Amino acid sequence: MTTTLPNPVVVAREEPYVKPRNPKQILEWIGVHSIGLALGLIFATPVIFVLLTAVMSDDQAFTADLWPREWHWENFVEVFEKAPLLRYLFNSLLYSLLATFGMLLSSIPAAYALAKLKWRGSNVAFMLVIGAMMLPPQVVAVPLYDTWSSLGLTGTLWPLIVPYFLFDAFSIFLLRQFMLTIPQSYVDAARVDGCSEFQALTRIIVPMARPGIAATALFCFLFTWNDYFGPLLYTSEVKDQWTLSLALASFKGMHFVQWNSAMAVTLLAMLPAVVLFIFAQRSFVKGITFTGVKG
Repeated sequence: MTTTLPNPVVVAREEPYVKPRNPKQILEWIGVHSIGLALGLIFATPVIFVLLTAVMSDDQAFTADLWPREWHWENFVEVFEKAPLLRYLFNSLLYSLLATFGMLLSSIPAAYALAKLKWRGSNVAFMLVIGAMMLPPQVVAVPLYDTWSSLGLTGTLWPLIVPYFLFDAFSIFLLRQFMLTIPQSYVDAARVDGCSEFQALTRIIVPMARPGIAATALFCFLFTWNDYFGPLLYTSEVKDQWTLSLALASFKGMHFVQWNSAMAVTLLAMLPAVVLFIFAQRSFVKGITFTGVKG
């Protein structure tokens, strides 16, 4: 005896309802994306111009041509033969990384003290930080140079690195503003549980302030990476201590400029900063967004 099973009932799957867009929404979408595309092209045009000039020949780089007649990719290799760029790259990395590390080591506790601790004179100290931000570095260049010269450290990068281990006004201000967005109740709860101020800083505030710390570190890294005045002041006479910013100037003479080589070095100098920003852009944008909400 055979048993016939009933045919399975096939239930038609309902397609999700998609609300049609009205003409106003379509026009808004086109307008927003058109503006974004135009702004992207505006910001990308200088980079494209630098790239096209970098792959030109020496003769064509002096003309008004915008498109290379021949693509000389070997220019990126020849610049390493014209100057010790690897040495300059190491100096730039040493300067930027140590300065960023020193800035974080000194600015995070100072910002915590200004944002989360109540002590007499905190407002005055914060005003002094604001005043230090407004002080141009050229004003104190001569006395600082005389001080480092008496210590025998001129001709090295240490006069540029050591100050970040002591004080950086902009970083303290930025971190302080971000820490103000963290509720005070977290710190109070940590104190009730028996945490010291150092433990509250390292276990509560620092993990919650990672976006602000990342944004501040990126600001410091980019500033020191592009710094020209400081290395020129302290290391201009010692070529072994030059950074990439000074190396760019070595491709420019009084009567002759190798524009294709200069543009090739420019792209190589831009590459580490661009890569770093790509990997840290989410934390950077988040840190900038939440910084300055409270005053």
